Amino acid sequence: MTAEVNSWAFSDTDRAAVYRAIQTRRDVRSHFRPAALPDEVLFRILAAAHHAPSVGFSQPWDFIVVADAVVRQAVKVSFDRENARAAENYEGERHELYQSLKLEGILASAVNVCVTCDRARGGPHVLGRNTVLDADLFSTCLAVQNLWLAARAEGVGVGWVSILAPNDLARLLGLPDHVVPVAYLCLGYVTDFAPTPDLERAGWGERIAVDTLVHRDRWGHPYKHSDDTAAQPLPESPEPPC
Repeated sequence: MTAEVNSWAFSDTDRAAVYRAIQTRRDVRSHFRPAALPDEVLFRILAAAHHAPSVGFSQPWDFIVVADAVVRQAVKVSFDRENARAAENYEGERHELYQSLKLEGILASAVNVCVTCDRARGGPHVLGRNTVLDADLFSTCLAVQNLWLAARAEGVGVGWVSILAPNDLARLLGLPDHVVPVAYLCLGYVTDFAPTPDLERAGWGERIAVDTLVHRDRWGHPYKHSDDTAAQPLPESPEPPC
């Protein structure tokens, strides 16, 4: 590719940093430090989330920063109840492994953030949402991903607590009927970003090779590529000095 065609590409260093943020992002549950998260860092991260793409430029997200210990304890109670119910889905060794997993950092993290979706934002006819009504929810998930990658660039860990009843969150956080919780996140500085995801390290699952997931033109037709274009690991930028 000529320089003219690729004139909008990042420099090698900047591009490697983007890929490094993607590759080293982790769902953090157990490595939080007690240090506070400064507002200026938190708002940089939330501003990055707010710059996510959204259907019809509707920007359906809001961010509820949950710092109050009483509210967080109530959310933890909801998690404990739902986690006990989820454990019933497994038996034998799988059940024991599930019980051993650390799946939240609600109380240990510096702050919690609930990312919501206002399903009425933009009015009854949002451009691009006529056929797929859940495009607003998809947009909100993109905001979550932006948040996660920005946090990683800031050295801030994020853990998504999905084992929560949406009705509990809506009640505890006082959400209007047209606003739904999409992601309950735990944010804070960490002692470590693990080299591999927790669930992979614990033996719960393995990363699927991307080559097996790429189809050409229709399902079940593998995308054939030459050996020299086989999927390579994401490029990394050098680790910063300690």
